[in-house]
Amino acid sequence: MPYERRKDLPSAVRVSLPAHAQDMYLAAYNGAWDSYADPDERKGPEERKGDASRQESAHEVAWAAVTRCYEKDDDGDWVRKE
Repeated sequence: MPYERRKDLPSAVRVSLPAHAQDMYLAAYNGAWDSYADPDERKGPEERKGDASRQESAHEVAWAAVTRCYEKDDDGDWVRKE
């Protein structure tokens, strides 16, 4: 199910990601949720694409979006890539 605002995101996302990264996660998740209603359109290894849940696929896409712009630093905190 799509998220309406940051406070609705999973706690792991809210606790670990900075606000901007949370916004990116939310937008990417909601976009993927809409895009992958059809099981054949879902991301994942070819042999299980249709079996991946819509929610799993949306979370996978959202994390991929965040990691394009953010990375963990030496302390394990998510920071914007240079």
